Amino acid sequence: MRKLAWISHPLCEQHDSGDGHPERPARIGAVEQALEESGHASAFRMIEAPAVERAHLERVHAPAHVARMLESAPFHGTIHLDADTVIGPYSIQAALRAAGAVVHAVDLVAAGELDAAFCNVRPPGHHAERARAMGFCVFGNVAVGAAHALEAHGLERVAVIDFDVHHGNGTEDLLRDEERVLFCSSFQHPFYPYSGAETVSDHILNVPLPAGTDGPTWREAVSAAWFEALADFGPELVFFSAGFDAHVTDPLAQLQLHAEDFAWITGEVLRVTQPTARGRAVSALEGGYALAALGRSVVAHVGALLDG
Repeated sequence: MRKLAWISHPLCEQHDSGDGHPERPARIGAVEQALEESGHASAFRMIEAPAVERAHLERVHAPAHVARMLESAPFHGTIHLDADTVIGPYSIQAALRAAGAVVHAVDLVAAGELDAAFCNVRPPGHHAERARAMGFCVFGNVAVGAAHALEAHGLERVAVIDFDVHHGNGTEDLLRDEERVLFCSSFQHPFYPYSGAETVSDHILNVPLPAGTDGPTWREAVSAAWFEALADFGPELVFFSAGFDAHVTDPLAQLQLHAEDFAWITGEVLRVTQPTARGRAVSALEGGYALAALGRSVVAHVGALLDG
């Protein structure tokens, strides 16, 4: 039986971006409720996320950015880090737990205590660049975890699979020069953050897709772009930037995926990388703003992680 963990922290629900903001605390509860109702909860070891260490953040982020973020939380109310990224009194502590969840998952998987983990965390991370917060994101949670796997555990190759509807510009920025990481991102284009389509790199495989792309078309595109490259690269650990805003009912985008598509990509990536990764995976929540669809999609994704 596969050993899996569900990693989160109460502070992730305390991160408050203000009334009407789509990246809202209810996302955490919607995912947890869906897991309970699915019957999968008993298969997971429930772990409270520790705070990430500053040194872990500074592997990928500019020290000045880390220092600025650590000092930025207001005592009350909210402030804007950019037009979309809003933080409240507990937001930076939540961000430290979000990145810490991924780092802790890496430690447990590398030690053989787990086969895989899902980090139910917010704020998300894949838009945070080396020196700026953006797109609801403060720190690059998955990029921080990938760097930790390479530097602290001596892994030689890891893959990051980002199926969020938005290009993972932050992850790309943080890992652009790291050839030990194969970064695969599919996203609606042209669309926020209006990047990724022009990237040319042997270890960054971006799949821009027009609005209205449906599940079969998306599956064909990512299969052609990623699977042979993943098999040839041979990652020892797979990360998922698990954004579910490509779902057909999501209010912020116009791709036409369904929960079954997220289960499919998870299972196929684990299958293709099985010879080297052996089912070892760390997944972290990114986008997904239609609460019912978010819950169903996460359940489909973690069901595929359970199957390995």
